[in-house]
Amino acid sequence: MKKNNNHNSRSKLTVLHQLCNLIPPFLVERLGRELGMQPQARSYSLWSHVVTLLFVQVARSFSLNDVCDALKLQASKLAGIRGATPPSRNNLSYASKHRSSELAQRLFWNVLQELSQREVGFGCGRGFGPARRARAWRFKRPIHAIDSSVIKLVLSCMDWAKHRRRKAAAKLHLRFEVHSQLPRFAVVNTAKEHDSRRAAALCAGIRAGEIAVFDRAYRDLCHLRELTQRGVFWVTRTLTQQDFRVVKRRLKKSVDNILRDDEIRLAGPKSKELYPEKLRRVVAWVEVDGQLVEMEFLTNNFEWAPSSVAELYRCRWEIEVFFRQLKQTLQVCDFLGNSLNAVQWQLWMALLVYVLLKYLAYLSRWSQSFIRLWAIGRAILWERWDLMQILHCYGTAGPRFRLRAQPEQAFFPYYSLLTVG
Repeated sequence: MKKNNNHNSRSKLTVLHQLCNLIPPFLVERLGRELGMQPQARSYSLWSHVVTLLFVQVARSFSLNDVCDALKLQASKLAGIRGATPPSRNNLSYASKHRSSELAQRLFWNVLQELSQREVGFGCGRGFGPARRARAWRFKRPIHAIDSSVIKLVLSCMDWAKHRRRKAAAKLHLRFEVHSQLPRFAVVNTAKEHDSRRAAALCAGIRAGEIAVFDRAYRDLCHLRELTQRGVFWVTRTLTQQDFRVVKRRLKKSVDNILRDDEIRLAGPKSKELYPEKLRRVVAWVEVDGQLVEMEFLTNNFEWAPSSVAELYRCRWEIEVFFRQLKQTLQVCDFLGNSLNAVQWQLWMALLVYVLLKYLAYLSRWSQSFIRLWAIGRAILWERWDLMQILHCYGTAGPRFRLRAQPEQAFFPYYSLLTVG
């Protein structure tokens, strides 16, 4: 007699409830007291606000009516999540506009720290990860990819975010650790200022011996010199018109995809004053969209192999994958409010949901894509199923089934005629 597997996957809690239980109890209330926000949350609690925005991200709700109607229809199940209540349109809109988004920011970092302490392998990223990150494993030092992503907004509704003449946008600056696939520092603001102004803040937490990888936008000579003095190794792209002189040629002739490997000094009058030390310039062929492109890299490390310098810059693509996953799954393109505070609330909660889902993926040894993980969670959001059992069932599927010819097929009628010619 077959065993009923559906009975083993049942749970007393909904999937949304299990997701919210990853947030430590009373953490939201404690942060609210520290920020002095409790008196403003009498009719609509801070915890209810957080649960609502978590639901917005997982369910990808597009409007206030969509959110409020969906939560009212599930009010009984919602009440089981530590007494959360469904909001009205006015309550949700007012809370996102006037409650400081610093609560969401502190909540994100506290939850990330708590989950990293529960599972050490989740925080360092050494125990589990997709095969596509295999090229980063040979670097024992932590690799930090630094980049930003522009989030388009509606200029007619959000004039505070005016980016260009007829465009409005916000920008998410991020420091992303490649091994653990987790954000380590983030800044959410308007897209007016240049990326280089945020470089110092993004790299402030990088310790000596670790590696920072960023593109030309974050290239600032004062910042690069400060990183070198702190003992931080960095890799970036050279500018198109960079004046320098070659001090030493480390490579006499091209080897494989490495064209040049030189030690240089900056020759511009202002550049050599801002960065007087030697630098290393590596020129290599890099495959981009199936074609080989010549790229120049700059670094302050003189011990790595030149191929390692090019390989490290390839690791920067992981943060681009992260931004793509964020925009394809979570709700970071349509916003429920028009103020800067409301946009920051929604972006910080999107980062929080990403960390919660990655934590579940680590616990269940999820081997599929993040997009599929989010899609399964969204499909069973209000079901009372054991989420870990579901993820273990769907995430550990074996290799694809392949048809193979058997010896007895040779005795089938006309089989030999079909296989010959």
